[in-house]
Amino acid sequence: MKYVWIDGQRDLYPLQALCEVLGVSTSGYADWKACGGPTQWLSDEQMLSLIRSVHAEFKGAYGSPRITVELKARDIPASKERVRKLMNKHGIRARHKRRYKVTTDSKHQLPIAPNLLDRQFATTAPDQAWTADITYIPTREGWLYLAVVMDLYTRMIVGWSMDSRMSKELVMNALRMARFRRKPKPGLLHHSDRGSQYCSHDYRALLVECGMQASMSRKGNCWDNAPMESFFNSLKNERVFHEDYATRGEARRDLFDYIEAFYNRKRRHSALAYQSPAQHYANWLLKENRAA
Repeated sequence: MKYVWIDGQRDLYPLQALCEVLGVSTSGYADWKACGGPTQWLSDEQMLSLIRSVHAEFKGAYGSPRITVELKARDIPASKERVRKLMNKHGIRARHKRRYKVTTDSKHQLPIAPNLLDRQFATTAPDQAWTADITYIPTREGWLYLAVVMDLYTRMIVGWSMDSRMSKELVMNALRMARFRRKPKPGLLHHSDRGSQYCSHDYRALLVECGMQASMSRKGNCWDNAPMESFFNSLKNERVFHEDYATRGEARRDLFDYIEAFYNRKRRHSALAYQSPAQHYANWLLKENRAA
């Protein structure tokens, strides 16, 4: 192997010269050394098999950065550049991203809350700020509407609800689930768009009952709720756009699997240093217990 020969000549010649003679990169040699040298280095065929296995396990949702992190988490020596090159060479890529239509009904005369969140998406602990939104899922029976509530610190979906109608009950049920699961202290900031469901009297009364402050995005500004838009993009591109749901029941089961089994517990999130929401929350709990 070229890297083995280079390693044996390091004391005699400059690394750059050795790499140029054999037509390899110094970064490739550094990756080889970092991964344990000849005792642990995997052949391209072995690495490709592992890449394909992880890619299939996550149903094509992962590109090279997340696959690299996943391999390293399993104590498999891998470098981002090597994984990227192998994936490009063999046509392995994350599922193609498509745009989706945002579902919002803001043409109403109901009261609007100020934008208290103001794009301050970084929080210092769980259950300080939640975001909420609605999207729609196509099935051959008709639309299935999904309302979700996300905790900004962990990016975990803490509450969700599905129905054939986009009603205030849909969003209220998602909030009730989040409240039951998390039992947040009074003062939590609840951010949503200006949809009529979130502006309804009953929803605002539920926020008061929960001791939450209402915050809403500016009109027509999706960036004011960017983490939620990012979640819906992932949901649609990694799962929904690649399925043909015969019934709403089939869609419900698949969405439950995506949210609870995959996204919350397994999916590595770039905003969380490639940890899953559940892992990020567990690490926070561990720090809190050590500090107590």
